[in-house]
Amino acid sequence: MKNNSPFPCPPLLALFQKRIDGDDALLHLANLRFKEAGLGTEFYATTPVELDWLLEFKPRPETPAVAHLRRDINLFEEEGRNLVMDFATKFKDQIFGLVIHDQTEITTRLDDYLAALQEIESRSKKVPGSPYLFVEYAAGLEPDFFIEIFKAVRDLEHVSACIDIGHIGIWQTRSAYSLNHPGKEVCAITPNDPELPEVIRDVQSAVDSGLDAVLHVIRALGRLEKPLHFHLHDGHPLSTFSPFGISDHLSFLVEIPIPFEYKGRRSLDPMFGPSGLSRIVTESLQLLGPDRVSFTLEIHPTEGRLPLANASYLFNHWRDKTNAERMNYWLSILAQNHKLLFDIAVKRIAL
Repeated sequence: MKNNSPFPCPPLLALFQKRIDGDDALLHLANLRFKEAGLGTEFYATTPVELDWLLEFKPRPETPAVAHLRRDINLFEEEGRNLVMDFATKFKDQIFGLVIHDQTEITTRLDDYLAALQEIESRSKKVPGSPYLFVEYAAGLEPDFFIEIFKAVRDLEHVSACIDIGHIGIWQTRSAYSLNHPGKEVCAITPNDPELPEVIRDVQSAVDSGLDAVLHVIRALGRLEKPLHFHLHDGHPLSTFSPFGISDHLSFLVEIPIPFEYKGRRSLDPMFGPSGLSRIVTESLQLLGPDRVSFTLEIHPTEGRLPLANASYLFNHWRDKTNAERMNYWLSILAQNHKLLFDIAVKRIAL
């Protein structure tokens, strides 16, 4: 969905990775589908060499791009801080942001972590056009503690937050369910669990609390008037869609099947769905405007196949096109969610 609207739109990106076995033809396919949709890219790269290679598949030179660095990067260590600055220095003209995960150790070493962020800021000021460093909510910290980190660094120009709505929503769901079921893990329940019909109401009540938790974080961080990056994906503790065994990183258009009827249906809505996504995007744009927010659809592959159509030529050297069609299916899911996101954003900006 290209931006043919007269209204400015924030950067709308999606996860740009293989995630499915095969050669670089899969990345050429992603390049084509992202170009058709007008999607920006969020690359996962562990080293500058890897990012340099991935940028060859960027759909267009002007396509907005973010680099997600390796998940175990440690800002408490000089090596980790140096790696961040290596990326910032080398790719300052090709990406607008770097994403790293937060760390559980922050809760006991907050002053040290704030000092590390201060160092990143000081070094970034010496790099004209340095990208933002977005610290993602990923380690399961108390959301209010995560907010306090950025209140403490509100004056840092190059450091801000990445709000992963799925991670926050699942944290809240687990917390809310445990209040009524002490010692029980809601994400350990499966659709075929014989006890599910007895607790389904509590499960759904906990799931429904996820949206308010996300909106709380958005409002608190939005008041700091710092640029915010978002990882957008849906979730549900009963989901079995993920090939990685997790409960989130789902499409906003999915339904969660269950083997019995609940409220007249044999499926459940995900945590957010289109209406929840609309509230999240609307709230963000209302607080900060399109110039200070960016959105990445961080939706993982699920099983399905879609004929390659106009991309068939990319796979003439493949005998078995199964994985190519699986990749094409995933890219179609990203495109559907992008259209949903684009329509919501443009509608909000037009008001």
